[in-house]
Amino acid sequence: MSHNSENSKSKVWGAGAATGVGSMPGEDAREAAKTVTGSLEAMPHLPELPARGPGADMIGRTAGLLVDVYAHVEPSGWRISDRPGRDTRRARAWLGEDLDALEEFTQGHEGALKVSAVGPWTLAASLELRGGEAALSDAGACRDLAASLAEGLRTHLADLRRRVPGARPVLQLDEPSLPAVLAGHVRTASGYRTHRAVDRAVVEGALRELAAVAKEAGAPLVVHSCAPGVPFELLRRAGADAVSFDFSLLTEREDDALGEAVEAGTTLFAGVVPGVDGRLSDPAGSVMGVRTLWRRLGLTPGTLSEFVVVTPACGLAGASPAYARAVLAHCVRAAKSLADNPE
Repeated sequence: MSHNSENSKSKVWGAGAATGVGSMPGEDAREAAKTVTGSLEAMPHLPELPARGPGADMIGRTAGLLVDVYAHVEPSGWRISDRPGRDTRRARAWLGEDLDALEEFTQGHEGALKVSAVGPWTLAASLELRGGEAALSDAGACRDLAASLAEGLRTHLADLRRRVPGARPVLQLDEPSLPAVLAGHVRTASGYRTHRAVDRAVVEGALRELAAVAKEAGAPLVVHSCAPGVPFELLRRAGADAVSFDFSLLTEREDDALGEAVEAGTTLFAGVVPGVDGRLSDPAGSVMGVRTLWRRLGLTPGTLSEFVVVTPACGLAGASPAYARAVLAHCVRAAKSLADNPE
């Protein structure tokens, strides 16, 4: 395999890294920040604590980051509103609390530090317009959301740099609905129909706009989707430096796209450890599938730890606190086993 070694050397997370996806159990910001920074020294991340309720969930949290676009909670979910209300204020307050806690536990931290937000397409599929239909149904609304998100993320990344000056920010966009948006599988409000598939060039264009914001901030862009059918090639073309996914959902149909992505220098954030309580195998066993994939793709074993970051399969909000801690430590050991025994 001819790979761009310059590419791998410049990765802010280094070889043999592990990280979390984003969400953690519980409601205590300081406890979550302490767990994440204590377990994931190479690439800690800003924890999300959805158990606190609306505004701490991923859609509400990202709605709080938007610039000149506001949202409030309806029984059906988050809906765009004319002005900021209680729900927006709550989302912003929780994010501030989470950042304060992260700042406290990352004093002197140098290196990768990951923050995440919902990507433009999952946001468009989840946020309702005033009439109750998803923003996805309106091309203009989709454009406005992407532009507002770009502005909000610019501010968010600048804030992170100010709080943790030694950190190298990494931006993760969560796009669990992206495969459904591309396939035309997102249901309308009535539930009887689905929204038309969005043209792939339009999807790519909006993601490229956000990749430009990340690049401007010097932050590598990771796109995460723990749904089946992750569009690896589209994400690579849109400017994603890494793609984060649930490894157990891969099929051999994705081999070509995966191989091309790695050849082009894209890092794979492989979700190999179950995100809900269960028995953990030995760390080397957790990455056995990744080694098998590498062989199947004909990639050089020595590049494994450069191009694979080990993560849980998805967020850990549904796990017990003890299991969440164990999973993060397990990911670090599994990543080390890839680095120590590349063959």
